[in-house]
Amino acid sequence: MYSYKTIKTENSDEFVEKKSRFIGYISPVSTEEEAIEFINEIRTKHRDATHNVYAYSLRAGQIKRASDDGEPQGTGGVPMLNVLNGNELVDVCCVVTRYFGGTLLGVGGLVRAYTEGAKIAVAAGGIKTVAESADIMVTCDYNLYGKIEHFINEHHILVVESDFGADVSIVVRLKTEDVSGFEHSITELTSAKAKTEVIDRGWNEM
Repeated sequence: MYSYKTIKTENSDEFVEKKSRFIGYISPVSTEEEAIEFINEIRTKHRDATHNVYAYSLRAGQIKRASDDGEPQGTGGVPMLNVLNGNELVDVCCVVTRYFGGTLLGVGGLVRAYTEGAKIAVAAGGIKTVAESADIMVTCDYNLYGKIEHFINEHHILVVESDFGADVSIVVRLKTEDVSGFEHSITELTSAKAKTEVIDRGWNEM
């Protein structure tokens, strides 16, 4: 897996359905412990709520969990997990809190409500793509800088930093699978006069 989608920030949103109040919470998590901690945090915050239904999906071990927290089986947690899966999200935990308003929603109504709770939570948190990436330092003479800068801008490549000393050094960030193609292009563009070196690797938002 070279890239994955997850949530940008912890956030929440809410709506009312037939006098029942639904609050959708979402947070990026990286372990099951972090997911459980987030669930417990919401439970503590809304200890007077009727239900705190949750779903989470983790990259490590491909773990997926869901709980209806007392709602009829399959009406809350699984529909929420379906929203996460439908958006291809991992390393994420969603909790939908419900305050019962006195009117029964029925099985179909509950499924729609918890689906909506997860959807608005995802929208509030925002989706980002995290990719396996490499930082590459390009070192060149000043007379080659304009040509390289034009190539970088033309291909919308992220510049992490630039240094103008005796030579010009530009650090760019690319997805791992794009590294060899970039190095080849710089070699061709500068007739092998510019040097490229991978100086760091990791997972970053792209």
